[in-house]
Amino acid sequence: MTSGTWKITEFIDSGDDDTSDFTGYLFTFNSSGSLVATKGSTTYTGNWSVTEDSGDDSPDDLDFNIFFNLTNQFEDLNDDWDIVTHTSTKIQLIDVSGGNGGTDNLTFEKN
Repeated sequence: MTSGTWKITEFIDSGDDDTSDFTGYLFTFNSSGSLVATKGSTTYTGNWSVTEDSGDDSPDDLDFNIFFNLTNQFEDLNDDWDIVTHTSTKIQLIDVSGGNGGTDNLTFEKN
């Protein structure tokens, strides 16, 4: 993830396709843990990490954590996502909400 820039190619929020909210944004995952989203002159900075899922005893169950301290569409990315698949050019994430039971899907692809 720390090589190059990435774009969101899918964001499904509890059944609603909100992918277009992130069209044109390029994401840089820095090795320091900072996450920078840029679109033209607009820049948002957050944090990212990969941690062991504390709710599961399986050692290979990892969470992909994203946090933006914002109250716009980027707030919807804040979560401890489960990793579905990952390659050097694509990562697919999923989260099942504990509150409403909705499922969110997030996919980043290398730009």
